[in-house]
Amino acid sequence: MGRDSRTLLYRSAGSLRVLKAGEKAPEGRPGADGPGRESGWIDLGRVKVSVAPAAEWRQMFQEAWRLQREHFWVEDLSGVDWDEVHARYLPLVDRVTTRSEFSDLLWELQGELGTSHAYESGGEYRWGPHYEQGFLGADWEYDADSGGYRVASLVRGDPWQPDATSPLLGPGVDVRPGDLVLAINGQRLSASMTPGERLVDQAGNEVALVVRREGEAEPRAVTVRALLDETPARYRDWVEGRRRLVHETSGGRVGYLHVPDMMPGGFAEFHRGFMVEYDRDALVVDVRSNRGGHVSGLLLEKLARRRVGYSFARWGAPRPYPNESPAGPLVAVADEAAGSDGDIFSHAFKLLGLGPLIGKRTWGGVIGIRSHHSLADGTVTTQPEFSFFFDDVGWRVENYGTDPDIEVDNTPQDYRDGRDPQLERAVEVALDLLERRPPHRPRPTDRPRLARPRLAPQASRDGTAAEAETERRQAGVLASGTMVPPDASEPARSSGQ
Repeated sequence: MGRDSRTLLYRSAGSLRVLKAGEKAPEGRPGADGPGRESGWIDLGRVKVSVAPAAEWRQMFQEAWRLQREHFWVEDLSGVDWDEVHARYLPLVDRVTTRSEFSDLLWELQGELGTSHAYESGGEYRWGPHYEQGFLGADWEYDADSGGYRVASLVRGDPWQPDATSPLLGPGVDVRPGDLVLAINGQRLSASMTPGERLVDQAGNEVALVVRREGEAEPRAVTVRALLDETPARYRDWVEGRRRLVHETSGGRVGYLHVPDMMPGGFAEFHRGFMVEYDRDALVVDVRSNRGGHVSGLLLEKLARRRVGYSFARWGAPRPYPNESPAGPLVAVADEAAGSDGDIFSHAFKLLGLGPLIGKRTWGGVIGIRSHHSLADGTVTTQPEFSFFFDDVGWRVENYGTDPDIEVDNTPQDYRDGRDPQLERAVEVALDLLERRPPHRPRPTDRPRLARPRLAPQASRDGTAAEAETERRQAGVLASGTMVPPDASEPARSSGQ
């Protein structure tokens, strides 16, 4: 409402409109009628606002400080004198000269709280030139004799998703490990000019490769579309490699799944692995590098299901009850990069007695956030709003993490050599548990027999049971009502007699 109480300004679908108060607005949608006095829509493209950065930063500092004061999970801010912190940091705002320096100041301010999840992100930065790196989903080895790069390996990922597998595996491309790539987009590769350099600013673009295979006289040209990001493909390759390691090491007895986060993507990834692995004799649940989220309770609920029986059908295999309940022992693997809801999952896994936790102590940040509020230039600051308390350690997972039951480190040398000691130990522990706790498998006793029970032979009128039985056989019927053949001592008779 305007100061004169005669005009009204409102926002709709990202557009602003000015109307006379008390009058019906003209019909029309934002942008349909165009800006003007009659429609009331304002042309925001013509609006220019002068910003005084120093004044804006001062207001944003005050707002970020106030948001923590009002939304921090405990009223006394864990004993931190927040007014004193304000007085100590405020003079520094006047010494800030760039937006990045202001970002550093907010991080330092919120760091005084000594808790996790007090973040700052976004903000109005000047955009510089940006070049999207292209990828081909391949590992390269330089061949000095040929002056090109050989394909050491290809990232298979999910072949049915074009953005999650190497484009060199596409139909008709026929590039294999060992093939030599001599040029990209007509530009020669060399010891000083790598494939990565030739793919700068090529993400999403079609690129032409000159490829030569050993034994072929002439090189050939192929065209593929470079990936914007090969992380999805490499992640899938990593997971499948871990699964193969577990299966081969255990002779197929132990299943494996990895949970990258506790958000919708991680929830889907959990089920992608769980649904095909839960019925193996034992199961390894890997939450290393878990980025957190909010679904750990749903995952623990499924893992905690205790198999107590089976549903049998004539034309199908027995199905466990409860459905999708693990068949045998569970083992979890965590590391120092598993945090937030990954911390919570790891600690609760131990607390619920689901199995041993193997690896390294987790990150140690379990005070959660919601991220409601933004500052004047679009900066988002987060306020730690809810903290976790556990029956055994109280509040002490925050700023500490949870300790593994069995500590195993993966060193840089292990990574270089392609080894995974943490996962190898997890399989050993799972197999050891199986020796003491065999998997729950169908072992039904004799099935029920529901036929009418036989009655004891009754004596005939002359009092002999034998005669009564003879009479029954002559009638061709037993007491149960079942037809029986005549006594073997009697001669067989044809149906025509």
